[in-house]
Amino acid sequence: MTVTVERAAYALARGVDYFGGALFLGGLVFIALIWPAGAESRGGRRVVVTGWVLGLLGTVAAIGLEGVWVTERPVTDAFSLDLVNQVLDVRFGQVWFARALLWVLAGVVLADLLRRGRTAARSTAWRVGAGAVGLGLLRTNGLIGHALDAPEPVWAQVAGLVHLTGVVLWLGGLAMLLVGVLPRRNPDELGAVVPRYSRLAMVAVGLIVVGGLVLAWQVIGSVGAVLTSDHGRLLLVKLAIFALVLVTAQASKSWVSHRLDFALVLRGDATTVRPFVYSVAAETTLVVLVLIAASLLVTASPGR
Repeated sequence: MTVTVERAAYALARGVDYFGGALFLGGLVFIALIWPAGAESRGGRRVVVTGWVLGLLGTVAAIGLEGVWVTERPVTDAFSLDLVNQVLDVRFGQVWFARALLWVLAGVVLADLLRRGRTAARSTAWRVGAGAVGLGLLRTNGLIGHALDAPEPVWAQVAGLVHLTGVVLWLGGLAMLLVGVLPRRNPDELGAVVPRYSRLAMVAVGLIVVGGLVLAWQVIGSVGAVLTSDHGRLLLVKLAIFALVLVTAQASKSWVSHRLDFALVLRGDATTVRPFVYSVAAETTLVVLVLIAASLLVTASPGR
């Protein structure tokens, strides 16, 4: 597998886009369903604002970087007008442009959340708007990947949507815990938020596994291709990291089951909460590595 500068730059843009989308969308779900007070917390706001900025920048960068990767022009030409026009003339470029517009709409959703705080997070109108924009952002991922080339593209795209939804819920929630909830060590918040997220994380893992298995089968098509194609080998790396994530997640789940009540009795004592913080931090880091592997997968040949 040859890794060129152009390919690496495009994969990086995809990775930034994935990471930003997970922080933003997962953070919004966390605020809306688990922790409405996070809309007025400095840490919670930091997560969703960072996600929005990274998502928009990653999407805009990917438009030009996809062009230089496909045409084998130098990276410095990424934002030349003639190249951008060429990209926007093809279907992939048009999907990227639509995705950029969705990020602009997401900025409106974010601005309303920052202005009205938990009132917006609890509002049906805001949730419907955020859900529509979020679904659009998730859906466009299926229109710029290998799912389109699968034998049954509809099933592949549905599986990709399910898989990515699980990743968003998991990573966005972890970031909100790590940056927003845990530093406050508020016992009332810990008692309410951590068990709810633990249940959501279990659902997210199920979505990741089911969606990922169907998508991998649709895209790769055979067991032999897993070992002989670039896509398959990268998938094995991704699975290995995911297995480590599950081990770390089990440590977090064990703390919630056996130590959370003790932490609440001690009113969020830092020493008692610290092992959970370390576990969540390790889990978040590993999930980010999974996203890096995913960003490389989009540039690898499935080898069908």
